[in-house]
Amino acid sequence: MQRHKGRAWLVDNPTRTIRNGNMQYDPNRMFTEHGLERNLVRLNPSASEADRKRIHAVVAKTREKFLRELTPPKKGLLIVLHNNSRGYSVTDEVEISNATSLAAPNTPNDFFLCTDPKDFEILKRSPYNVVLQNDAKGEDDGSLSRLASKRGMRYVNLETAIGRLEQQREMMEWLEKNLP
Repeated sequence: MQRHKGRAWLVDNPTRTIRNGNMQYDPNRMFTEHGLERNLVRLNPSASEADRKRIHAVVAKTREKFLRELTPPKKGLLIVLHNNSRGYSVTDEVEISNATSLAAPNTPNDFFLCTDPKDFEILKRSPYNVVLQNDAKGEDDGSLSRLASKRGMRYVNLETAIGRLEQQREMMEWLEKNLP
């Protein structure tokens, strides 16, 4: 952040999921009640309804306040950096996207996911893979990208394979130089 504009929120956790008591959930699936419930059931198949309701209550207490903190000013841009390690790639997003540009098919784990069509028009001129999800298809998964799209927020997820810090930096530089 010393070289870039904006504010940073860092999540420093040894695992992808957050543990609360005997329950765990993916923090990028907590942005809607439906998505959180699907995630709780998937990650905690033997959990009781009472345990799931407890997590819903914990998340609900701070979700909107957290979202207000994350939401950029009008016409501002929220950039999220993710590292993927489980084989997740741009190909997983193509079917549920409104538009795609696969400029780097040999590096499918490195891509941009955006919610604004104008941003997509700029990003598709980059040397990187990019998908537009301004009207995401499929079931609500509780992700921040889906919520950003629904709320009309400019959002770009810069996704890279874990261990590709230099690629992530390169993509961030391109993004900051080219996206107003």
